[in-house]
Amino acid sequence: MARGDKAALRLTIGLGLAVFVAYGLGLQAPFVVCIMALLVLCKPGPPLPMLKSLVIAGVFAGLVAAGVLMVPLLEHYAAAGVLLTAVLLFGLFYFGQLRANPLTTVLVLAFTLIPVAGVQEQALVGVLAETLAVGVLVGGAVSAASNAIFPDPPAPAARAAPATEPDRENARWVAGRGTLIVMPVFVLALTNPSFYMAAIMKTVALGQQAGETDARHAGRELVGSTLMGALIALAVWLGLSLWPSLWMLMLWLMAAALWAGSALFGARRSRFSPSFWSNALITSLILLGPAIEDSASGKSVLEGAVMRTILFVGVALYAWATVWALERWRTRRPRAAAVDALLEESP
Repeated sequence: MARGDKAALRLTIGLGLAVFVAYGLGLQAPFVVCIMALLVLCKPGPPLPMLKSLVIAGVFAGLVAAGVLMVPLLEHYAAAGVLLTAVLLFGLFYFGQLRANPLTTVLVLAFTLIPVAGVQEQALVGVLAETLAVGVLVGGAVSAASNAIFPDPPAPAARAAPATEPDRENARWVAGRGTLIVMPVFVLALTNPSFYMAAIMKTVALGQQAGETDARHAGRELVGSTLMGALIALAVWLGLSLWPSLWMLMLWLMAAALWAGSALFGARRSRFSPSFWSNALITSLILLGPAIEDSASGKSVLEGAVMRTILFVGVALYAWATVWALERWRTRRPRAAAVDALLEESP
């Protein structure tokens, strides 16, 4: 069995186990737990060790204090709080690019969701931080379990490639682009946290995805993956409506993960990049989780789903426009500098 096939099966089994744990045990915000587990499962390379999962979970416990400190700053000195948040996000995106850390999204989620939740209600800070930490632990556990079922053979020893210096200028550029994509939705979320909470999770995923694409393919990647995620969520919801139960939710999400994961890990040919399929899966969970909660509380599932889909497509269009405008400005900058140099040299 090829490595891509095994990776797709590990993603399928891992997501199924995460759904069983999150929804079966009735955890707080179970779809957030599944999203965090999915981020860990989509991480390239070897599985996340449990010890490292515990360390990351401990980091989230420390972020609770940072989130609590940010709340009064955002409430009483909004401009300073928003500026500080932008600087923190820029730093996270920047160091994430330099170290090629796939878990940057997890940290960005923590630094955006926790302060917004605290502005809505202080008690939500602890609940949300606990949910993020549990999600990472569940992701590490299910990743280890699925890797034990479908292990990869040991890779042949290869000569170490010479270390290359990371492109700091490009890292700064990508970090600034990601920050500009996330911050407007973060500011909107401060005005209405309950409505824009899911949009923040979507925007953080878009900010990370935008760092892996260019202006030429940004529309297909950002908007296309959002629409694909909506189609996946719709297919799972229609299948779940045939027999609403935990087992059916597990099976339909595992089927979606197998289909998307086979393209994500190269088991089947696809015109789209791996980031397209991982973002589509994340979007489907962000749409499906609140829909299940709306159904349980008696709210209109269709109205809520349509509003979230329109909001997500709007955010994706904004991200596309941001990437296009910045790339266009970036390509014109050296030309303008060259013209200025010629004018200075001319008598």
